[in-house]
Amino acid sequence: MRFVSASGESHEPRPLPWCGADGRPAHVVADPARPGPVSRRADLVEDIQLEMADILLGHARQLVGEAGPEELRYLVVELTRSLTDVLRIALRVKS
Repeated sequence: MRFVSASGESHEPRPLPWCGADGRPAHVVADPARPGPVSRRADLVEDIQLEMADILLGHARQLVGEAGPEELRYLVVELTRSLTDVLRIALRVKS
């Protein structure tokens, strides 16, 4: 779905790295050349998510050989959450 601004420019909605109040995916329509406050905030959140994924991956590498079942279960949950964030960012950047 594309949106056309008053100036006639066409823009794709950008998925945001958070959900709306109803739990559904949130989007913003903005000019990529002139990002507004919501787009800049989304960029910051995505940067943090990517940094956290990198840190989590480092912890996973350390724990994988020595962690017990509970620690590994927790690690899988967190890695799954992080991978979901990273894939959403990658798909947005790719399109």
